[in-house]
Amino acid sequence: MDISNEVVVKKYFLEPTALIPNSPQPLLHYPQLLKDKCNPAKIHQQFDENDWRTQWVFRYGPTQESHYHSRIHECMVVLSGKATIRFGVADTSDDLEESTYRGACEQGGVTIDAQAGDVFVIPAGVAHKTHNTSPGAAFALLTPGKGRGIEATNQKGALEKVNLSGFTMMGAYPKNCGTWDFSVGGEDVGDFEATWSVPKPEKDPLLGAAEQGIRGQWKNVALSKRQDKRAKL
Repeated sequence: MDISNEVVVKKYFLEPTALIPNSPQPLLHYPQLLKDKCNPAKIHQQFDENDWRTQWVFRYGPTQESHYHSRIHECMVVLSGKATIRFGVADTSDDLEESTYRGACEQGGVTIDAQAGDVFVIPAGVAHKTHNTSPGAAFALLTPGKGRGIEATNQKGALEKVNLSGFTMMGAYPKNCGTWDFSVGGEDVGDFEATWSVPKPEKDPLLGAAEQGIRGQWKNVALSKRQDKRAKL
């Protein structure tokens, strides 16, 4: 999959909130990096070659809880449809209608319109919430298993059989770095530093060792300023 000449990257630095650690590393958005190349089996092969593990393909419903992964980085590839993704803040109500459409969330963050072909590399600790999905469809896991890996003898074959409908995304995480949790905000208050210290993978999930990927976009950073910011919350 040759994408080396098609790289546009948008970077978003998200400060910690009262409930969300976020990260010293920027959220990376590669708009249309995989335009017309949204083949789950081929993307899976690219992940594998770069030491990232494909774990799921989900079809998203109209909205979901804002959440983050406290000890692992994540890559999300949009395979079909369109949606809005809000990054960087927690919901402040358990009512999804209120937290999505009536402002029941923390202040700040960034909202990005996502479409098929977009790629997001999300540092550990950065909150995200997918909503306003189109075409509308019910939430569903489209890959065999429970969303913690492709549970099939022939993983590539299983991914070739995935029927993309509605707004779907494919998720991968660095190999041998544990599993993802589903933290909604507040779980790591008092220990944000542990999330900020999650090691940087050696390779970008799709761009490998290229400087356009995390090798060049994520830098080794001191945590002192971020700790000072946290102390003021």
